[in-house]
Amino acid sequence: MISKNKIKFIRSLEQKKFRKENGVFLAEGNKLVSDLSNFFKCRILVATQQWMDTNKDIIADEKIYVEKDELSRASLLKTPQDVLAVFEIPSYTLSMDCPKNELCLALDDVQDPGNLGTIIRIADWFGIKNIYCSHGTADAFSPKTVQATMGALARVKLHYCNIKELISSLNDVPVFGTFLDGDNIYNNTLSSNGLIVMGNEGNGISKEVSELINRRILIPNYPQGNETTDSLNVAVATAIVCSEFRRRQL
Repeated sequence: MISKNKIKFIRSLEQKKFRKENGVFLAEGNKLVSDLSNFFKCRILVATQQWMDTNKDIIADEKIYVEKDELSRASLLKTPQDVLAVFEIPSYTLSMDCPKNELCLALDDVQDPGNLGTIIRIADWFGIKNIYCSHGTADAFSPKTVQATMGALARVKLHYCNIKELISSLNDVPVFGTFLDGDNIYNNTLSSNGLIVMGNEGNGISKEVSELINRRILIPNYPQGNETTDSLNVAVATAIVCSEFRRRQL
């Protein structure tokens, strides 16, 4: 049985101010909750008896057994599964040095939660462990973003910071950015370390950030010169760029 106050609290986590105030985020779904429970402290676990019985190893401060109709009242999903959980938001030490030693991503005001979640998932697939986000980038711990990561949030660290200051601190480190007037990525020298900057869905990389980028690259359309759509979705572009970087390292 789940109380009305508990339902109200869980549903309030759709809003950033309540997530920030309580230091927690919401995750829903059988696989997602199982994956995240190995990495984040679980405050509240709400699930059916059957799910609890088959996942007895998951530790939570509070476990609430419910029927499916009760779970649907707390859920933010149109089609709830058998479990939802409230996890503590992790606190990571912000290091500006990671791009000096490994490949990292920077997001300049990526605002769509679905795009952000997909980018986190892409980073996880291609072994990118750190993503730097501008303060205008969507919240990585919003329910829509968490769902879109499909569990990748457990393995990729998100750092919210001033992107301009980050790049300015990276002396002699390659900083890549995608531009329509950039050099063809497939003919370009790519590195195993550095920063890849991806821009806003509508405006691309901001002017003040673009001025600091020292490697301007282009994902060419095919066949080149043909009239096509104006641009690629930022998550799709991120996947193409990361794939080419990693292909060179095989």
